Amino acid sequence: MPRTGVPRPLPLVVVPGMLCDPALWAEVDFPEGHPVVHLELGMPDIGALADDLLSSVSGPFVVVGLSLGAIVAFEALQRSPERIAGLCLMSTNAGAPRPEQHAAWRAMDGLIGEGRFADVVEQTLPGMFPVPRPPSEQAQRYRRMAHAVGPGAARAQLAAQSTRRDAIDALRGARCPAVVLSGSRDALCPPHFHRAIAEALPDAELREVPDAGHLLPWQQPSAVSEALRDLLARVRETRPPAPPSHPAR
Repeated sequence: MPRTGVPRPLPLVVVPGMLCDPALWAEVDFPEGHPVVHLELGMPDIGALADDLLSSVSGPFVVVGLSLGAIVAFEALQRSPERIAGLCLMSTNAGAPRPEQHAAWRAMDGLIGEGRFADVVEQTLPGMFPVPRPPSEQAQRYRRMAHAVGPGAARAQLAAQSTRRDAIDALRGARCPAVVLSGSRDALCPPHFHRAIAEALPDAELREVPDAGHLLPWQQPSAVSEALRDLLARVRETRPPAPPSHPAR
């Protein structure tokens, strides 16, 4: 008798934010069995980053993105909505850049060009945490990660930020389940940014994480892990069953 096959676990494409690398996800408990692909952000254009994301795996997949990583996911969704089976979005903004953001990014790029990358890291540090002056060990951890990313990638990321566009209309056309995570004390991307994202997505759950800032995977890894597990359960419910398999003759 033919039997219905069980769909293979979908790959998870994990995309960090600016000045972040795979160390950002070190404490997240990724569900067992799902291949995890870490994407690097080293191109100066959101469209090129989205194409890189889409080419990182074959077939359908789930995107896990923080900040700039989620913005790359928005662009990938506009280009190939049929490929994206689930979205886990956190600490982000679906709006177009504001004039003051463009000015800030140009200023940061100028500092890096002058060899003052360390100054840029220090400028960005307070916005990463729920308090302006985080404990020294947390600050040092962030500095290590940012310096591992380095000035070259940082300049590319700043350039990419300036090419992003409003994604709300694209979110309305999403065909997949999503979870939107917001740190209640995220100064860079406050909760109302995430409410707008969740309202635009047809099948989204919004979760506000208490006492958390921008770096949710560090500050509340259990909340991120739980949200991802719940999202994947919803994705499994929406996926069509695999075609029947036939015994070998």
